Amino acid sequence: MAILIHMSWVLLLTLISIIFLKKKKNPNSNLRLPPGPRGLPIIGNLHRLNGIPHRWFHQLSAKYGPVMFLRLGFTPVLVISSSEAAEEVLKTKDLETCSRTKLMATGRLSYNFKDITFAPYTDSWRELRKVAVMEFLNPKKLQTLKLIREEEMDFVVKKISNSAPVAVDLSKISFCLAANILCRTALGQNLRTNKVFDEERIVKLVEEGSVASEKMFKELDEFYQHVIDDHLKSLDGPKSTDPSADIVAGLLNMVDKNGTGNLDHVKGTLMDLFLGGIDTVAIIIVWAMAELMRNPRVMKKAQEEIRAVLGSKREKITEEDVDKVEYLKLVMKETFRLHPAVPSIPRETMSHQIKIQGYDIPPNTRIQLNVWAIGRDPKIWKNPEEFIPERFIDSAINYKGQHYELLPFGSGRRICPAMPMASNIVELGLLNMLYFFDWKLPDGMVGEDIDMEDAGMISFYKKAPLILVPVKHHH
Repeated sequence: MAILIHMSWVLLLTLISIIFLKKKKNPNSNLRLPPGPRGLPIIGNLHRLNGIPHRWFHQLSAKYGPVMFLRLGFTPVLVISSSEAAEEVLKTKDLETCSRTKLMATGRLSYNFKDITFAPYTDSWRELRKVAVMEFLNPKKLQTLKLIREEEMDFVVKKISNSAPVAVDLSKISFCLAANILCRTALGQNLRTNKVFDEERIVKLVEEGSVASEKMFKELDEFYQHVIDDHLKSLDGPKSTDPSADIVAGLLNMVDKNGTGNLDHVKGTLMDLFLGGIDTVAIIIVWAMAELMRNPRVMKKAQEEIRAVLGSKREKITEEDVDKVEYLKLVMKETFRLHPAVPSIPRETMSHQIKIQGYDIPPNTRIQLNVWAIGRDPKIWKNPEEFIPERFIDSAINYKGQHYELLPFGSGRRICPAMPMASNIVELGLLNMLYFFDWKLPDGMVGEDIDMEDAGMISFYKKAPLILVPVKHHH
């Protein structure tokens, strides 16, 4: 009886809420909103949310169009799935849409949005980005760090050579490569000599970092504090950091001299470089190698060009060699098209109404730019689900933010500032792997058996590790 009375009260309160909501004037009732699925009271379209977000958005957009309006609870969300609409958001309306949504998980990781990736568009954000580019991410600075990148790549080649012909976990190897390069060049930490944080612990932190649990946050904070303390010690005594790693000095200088920000700004920016940089590089290398194994024609063509151009007696690959091989660049573009590390780029409108593709967009609307869907749009790409690097021959399309058909790093004011560094490491990594080794699948497997399912929260990686058998190539 008590249960029936309780249920009756719940039903009565629900009906009263619905009546109240209907009577309450909807501020958007006179707006020409984009099409979208009809929502339920209070929860909006949350009941439809199922599976991986960028795939779910893609399925709904196929029905409601490339500019789609949703309500997730009381939150208005605009989903963009066409290059034309993306260009309007990222170019024409860049300033009006360049803020970021504040979420609990990203707020914790970014020290309450005191970073570059998740922070709103403010003066302090612009200052942080400026320091990061000046001290680490500009082309001249990246060039001075090439020897470190080449040295770390040599370590990986030797590691794989020592394992051959035993199968290796290329997912783990790729994360280790990215971690070692980023930690040395950006943070001044050599993981092979570091007595506090070794390679295995760092890779685990990166893999689990986006979970944003309290335990994981404390470990990450401990690492960032170690980086800062190590740098401060090196100012008064023997340097324990790589001398080229100046970004920590630049960030600390910003805090001390300019009076801008505090140590949380330093740690937030280190988080961007540490989690975002390592993640992106490793994810793309793994997806590229997975696609090459599934497409032996492409693998054969890439390796033949690389070995013909570089010759047969090379013991070491340098970054100058990257510009000599054209087909590998097409392979990278095709990988970025099918497997952007961040499939859905978030933005948020400012506090005033705007128009996108003729539709009225309310203030403070969250925007999801589904670059994964744009990369598979049959109106842009012929046979979009197939891995065909040749589609970029004689094509001006690149991934640097000027072409809205291909946006793995975003565009506009919020374009990823680490794009040159990330693409450089990916190209160097793939070039070494394809020059020095032939690759086979474990016994009993064929290309079609490779699991291409993705998983993640912000960045999306190949869910199953990529296990391959390296065979030393005898020139």
